[in-house]
Amino acid sequence: MSHKGILIVVSGFSGAGKGTLMKRLVEEYDRYALSISATTRAPRPGEEDGREYFFLSREQFERKIADNALIEYAEYCGNYYGTPREYVEKELADGRDVILEIEIQGALKIRKQYPDALLLFVSTPSAKELRRRLSGRGTETEEVIDRRLHRAAQEAEGIEEYDYIVVNDDLETCVRELHEIIDAAHHAPGRNEEFIEKMRRELEEN
Repeated sequence: MSHKGILIVVSGFSGAGKGTLMKRLVEEYDRYALSISATTRAPRPGEEDGREYFFLSREQFERKIADNALIEYAEYCGNYYGTPREYVEKELADGRDVILEIEIQGALKIRKQYPDALLLFVSTPSAKELRRRLSGRGTETEEVIDRRLHRAAQEAEGIEEYDYIVVNDDLETCVRELHEIIDAAHHAPGRNEEFIEKMRRELEEN
């Protein structure tokens, strides 16, 4: 079946745990490549440049925009976020499934450039649980949390653009569900046109 890599776009409410999910997915299964985004936001405690993100100045980021070195970019809560083009296209050509963890604006831009990309949206079971997780981080003020919840309400208007919604209630269950969804996508007829044509030829010859 399909051996070409799938571009997987993962979005979700801030605090839904999508970053943790992606790391566990990469740890559990060796066929995934987690794309590292570039951003102008400041690193959080424990984050390192080139590991969680490429941390750039606004000037550096805007230079990449001008050079068409990003597949997509968006501005979110006053900071730029974007996906470097070269890494993604190389990994896909090598047959690996590339995961992009990006916001909804960027996800919709990806869909226009790559119509066969798989769009997944990660949510908490409820809005109450989302606020609890955001507060539990202990890294943001109530004002920032309120702003993120307001942003989540706006993002909820675009969820129907995604292929699947995954509710992150239990981490291990959610990781398994994500892998099963991606595995099933590899068997979609649209990704296996060469195989289908080969079977048709062989059947006609017999």
